[in-house]
Amino acid sequence: MRLDGKEVLVIGLGLSGVAACQLLIRSGAKVAAVDAANTEPLQAQANQLRAIGVAVELGASTAPSGRFDLAVVSPGVPPTNPIFASIRAAGIPVIGELELGAQNSFCLNVAITGTNGKTTTTELVERVLTENQVQTVAAGNIGVPLCSVVEKTRELDFLTLEVSSFQLETIQFFRPAIAVLLNITPDHLDRYANMSEYIAAKGRLFENQQAFDWAIIQSEALTLLRAQQINIPSKIVTFSARDKTADLYLDRGLLMSRIADWAGPLLDMDECLLRGPHNAENLMATLAVGRILRLPLERMVETLKTYVPAPHRCEEVAEIDGVHFVNDSKATNVDAVEKALLSMTPGRDSAPNVWLIAGGKDKGFDFHDIGPVLAQRVKGAFLIGETREKIRAAWSLFTRCSTVDSLSEAVHRAAEAAVAGDVVLLSPACSSFDQFRNYQHRGEVFREAVARLGQKIPKNPSVQMPKSRQNGSVELTM
Repeated sequence: MRLDGKEVLVIGLGLSGVAACQLLIRSGAKVAAVDAANTEPLQAQANQLRAIGVAVELGASTAPSGRFDLAVVSPGVPPTNPIFASIRAAGIPVIGELELGAQNSFCLNVAITGTNGKTTTTELVERVLTENQVQTVAAGNIGVPLCSVVEKTRELDFLTLEVSSFQLETIQFFRPAIAVLLNITPDHLDRYANMSEYIAAKGRLFENQQAFDWAIIQSEALTLLRAQQINIPSKIVTFSARDKTADLYLDRGLLMSRIADWAGPLLDMDECLLRGPHNAENLMATLAVGRILRLPLERMVETLKTYVPAPHRCEEVAEIDGVHFVNDSKATNVDAVEKALLSMTPGRDSAPNVWLIAGGKDKGFDFHDIGPVLAQRVKGAFLIGETREKIRAAWSLFTRCSTVDSLSEAVHRAAEAAVAGDVVLLSPACSSFDQFRNYQHRGEVFREAVARLGQKIPKNPSVQMPKSRQNGSVELTM
């Protein structure tokens, strides 16, 4: 992409927008940037951008006057944004920061998307490649904008990219040599009108691939793509923790392969720090990437066994008097909560033993579908944030629910109610932006609240939660 002398507008000044501005300036473009917000951190960022020649307008509600050759939009800016919409209506080409970075990169890429598991799998792939002397860096939705590492790509063999549906909305020529789709479950329904739109956005990962490229796809996600007649032009490898007809599948804790010349057991989950069927799929996808790149299985397995999950993903932060406190703040949709619940160690005689803390900013979910798992695993739920009443209406048939005013209060109430062998699990099923800066901030607040519990928590026998509306919820949900 030739950028020298081009007039470019950047819409949105988050991490991606700032990185786009910096790359455009380094490439000789004339850059204007706008953001609807006007906070103190943004003002400081704007001053830094102005110092390198970017014309910045904060608190903007309309596009700046002038002629633009190109607009670059940050992934957090939806197509309904008035500035975004007006630029498109004017016929100005619009791409995303991912596309801008990809068009200026000098190496092939492995791109990973999915509703859940993207970051874990991106880290796994980066680690496996690095341990096998394949030069790579992880970038994209993982928190390192692609535009910020473009110059490094001259020295890399592959980029390892975490890619979101928001980023895929604004691609043009972006083409992964290896594209990984982990799963598709309901998410971001505050941005997409329906699941069909969301599935179509995820399916764009494959649209520029060629016959010699590779697609690694969860079997269930592939079924959804084919139901919408989304074409996969590349070679396909399937994987699944539930579908034993997939190329890679889970069998009683073993990751198995039926790929020619690679058939048989690959990895024993009991030897890994990662737990649960969802992580089995993350590991399968990683192994498939390594197989395509002809990495030795033995070295991959040794690397995967020692991988420590990133913070805020089913992270045990403390054990107090036999009660385990688990931070799963990254679980921002209902499917992620279900996976977290199923990965917790069951109570005695498989009785419910989880005190669940959930709630936050509404993303348009129907929370009823998780009901059977709640009945089987959850003793009670403490609900916070914007969605607490909506979730209580959906969940109180299956488990006892109580609304509270803050995350700290929820932790304290759950700690009072819990006994040895129980789990206090923060797994919100919602985004964090009603009460917190991001999911990391929410997880840190949870950690701090647990740390304040300090010494033995006195059990108050008078502490009670509202009774469930159901009679024998397990029987009702079998």
